[in-house]
Amino acid sequence: MNLKSKIREIPNWPKAGINFKDITTLLEDGAAFRQAVDELAEPFLDQKIDKVVGIDARGFLLAAPVAYKLGAGLAIVRKKGKLPSRVVEQEYALEYGSDTIAVHDDAIKPGEKVVLIDDLCATGGTALAACDLITKLGGKILGVSFLVDLPFLGGSNKLKERGLRVKYLVKYDAE
Repeated sequence: MNLKSKIREIPNWPKAGINFKDITTLLEDGAAFRQAVDELAEPFLDQKIDKVVGIDARGFLLAAPVAYKLGAGLAIVRKKGKLPSRVVEQEYALEYGSDTIAVHDDAIKPGEKVVLIDDLCATGGTALAACDLITKLGGKILGVSFLVDLPFLGGSNKLKERGLRVKYLVKYDAE
């Protein structure tokens, strides 16, 4: 099945010039959702993955079933102030300003093999910050996977430049 055909594009949202990739239409289609989860998990089926890390919020929707399929635990990376226990935080740059994400300080144990999952890779800022958090906790990142990649924004290349294995299911070469 062509997963790209299941993603709705919304022009000029959230602002003019942005062509938003709405994955809710893919998630609503049982066969497409199952295929996406299977394809995200596939590169790691022959490896012993300890944790799948999902990024707030749409990344959770993909990371949880991938963790289940791999028999791995699930750890979540959230925006600052959203987790109830002790956290490790990482600030990262946005187009105008910065933001901070966090993970519980005991979510990943030193030496655990980790896969990072998110819905979309644009500039890569959030994914790179999540990788920094995983590394701070001693996790070994075996791969970073996205449903959608926007390579023209450079994020996936930044991850590859760090030596990370990057997988995506759908890509858009322009806005």
